[in-house]
Amino acid sequence: MAEEAVLGFLEKNDEITDSGQFAAECGIDHQEITNIIKSLYGFKLVDAQDIKREKWVLTDEGRTYAASGSPEVQLFLAIPPEGISPEELQRKLDPTVLKIGRSQAIKNQWVEMGKQLVTRKVHDVEDKVRHLLLRVQDGEVIDPKGIDALKRRKLISPQTWKGYSVRKGPNYAPKRKKFATDLTRDNLQRGDWKDLEFKEYNFSAKGQPVDGGHLHPLLKVRQQFKMIFLQMGFEEMPTNNFVESSFWNFDALFQPQQHPARDSHDTFFLQVPSTTRTLPEDYVERVKRVHEFGGYGSRGYEYDWKREEAEKNLLRTHTTAVSSRMLYLLAQEGFAPKRYFSIDRVFRNEAVDRTHLAEFHQIEGLVCDRGLTLGDLIGVFNDFFGRLGMSKLKFKPAYNPYTEPSMEIFGFHEGLKKWVEIGNSGMFRPEMLLPMGLPEDVRVIAWGLSLERPTMILYGVDNIRDLFGHKVDISLIKRNPICRIGIE
Repeated sequence: MAEEAVLGFLEKNDEITDSGQFAAECGIDHQEITNIIKSLYGFKLVDAQDIKREKWVLTDEGRTYAASGSPEVQLFLAIPPEGISPEELQRKLDPTVLKIGRSQAIKNQWVEMGKQLVTRKVHDVEDKVRHLLLRVQDGEVIDPKGIDALKRRKLISPQTWKGYSVRKGPNYAPKRKKFATDLTRDNLQRGDWKDLEFKEYNFSAKGQPVDGGHLHPLLKVRQQFKMIFLQMGFEEMPTNNFVESSFWNFDALFQPQQHPARDSHDTFFLQVPSTTRTLPEDYVERVKRVHEFGGYGSRGYEYDWKREEAEKNLLRTHTTAVSSRMLYLLAQEGFAPKRYFSIDRVFRNEAVDRTHLAEFHQIEGLVCDRGLTLGDLIGVFNDFFGRLGMSKLKFKPAYNPYTEPSMEIFGFHEGLKKWVEIGNSGMFRPEMLLPMGLPEDVRVIAWGLSLERPTMILYGVDNIRDLFGHKVDISLIKRNPICRIGIE
């Protein structure tokens, strides 16, 4: 019907000057008319030119005041000639109306707001605001001063109307010709294929998007790290315990119970179950002793170690808690040189911003063997990060409670043309390893880094919330490349 109306009108007239007015005269929805015009324009049956008109419409608040009156007039009418107490006035009016109405009425010098009595200062008032709102609602032209007053009070908002002016196109016909899209068996049998006009092929048209699964960038980079570890002969540690006890997360790592990281401002502690009762007693006693009195060449921390602090359950703050469990198990089963790695989620009670989340992924690797040195640690780094394409490394001394010496790792990022911090590392302290029962000549070198930071660099993401969490745009996952190819 809409198509016949447009083509029929142009058969007898030169132009449809306004699609909105045309739709109203034909009694057809304007959206239906614009859809037909777009279709006809695509087949060059018509030429169409955009029309845009700005108009003001009432906001929800504006529509309310247009129906019930402005807040200042509602307040004025709620005050009897003899006056009213502030408490009674408050009971008569909606809180929002009272707040806005009081401000505007005082500004207009309509009322006197006393502590005991609210009174009128004028006999009568005119609701100019409602009058202006009704004129806008009726589509009348309002002077700029009135528009500005309503706009400042957010009672109106601009709205853009879009339509078309339409003329005959180069392929105009009073009725659209239907083109055949397929040559069928029936056409051949009837012989009418000779008279058919076929629709032209659009070789530039895109096919239907493939509705298949997509890998998240974090999963791709995670797999890349995992393959590097496996190629270097590492075994993956089990990381299925998101909930850990403070003992394995802190105490076993020779981290003192007064350390700021153990405060609720930095760590998520559980309420149910709040504590654990399953700890290896002989090992707990050795850890308690080294914290309080030292040993193995250390003075310890010289404080009263509390069992109840060690039993508190928490969401693990690092996967090093898994490393401590694995090293203790290795000592009990009989030491043998090992290479372990893990990649999984950890939790910190941090303020969320563009570079920090309350949960993220930590990558951890460790090597335990006899006679390892700092040189071995640096050698492993050169191999590990070299496989990632980072051949330029720098190291800076750092402090960790459970490693000595400790180093921060920096790599030169060729894309950013600057040095960026890529991880932390060190050699586990004797105070951590020897209470586990490991031989005295065993050394453990370890390092850790986040999964999100290298992924953000590789995929050009500058806000971590766009990569991980509830605000992730699913189209990002669909658009990212299937694989990344490094060219040297």
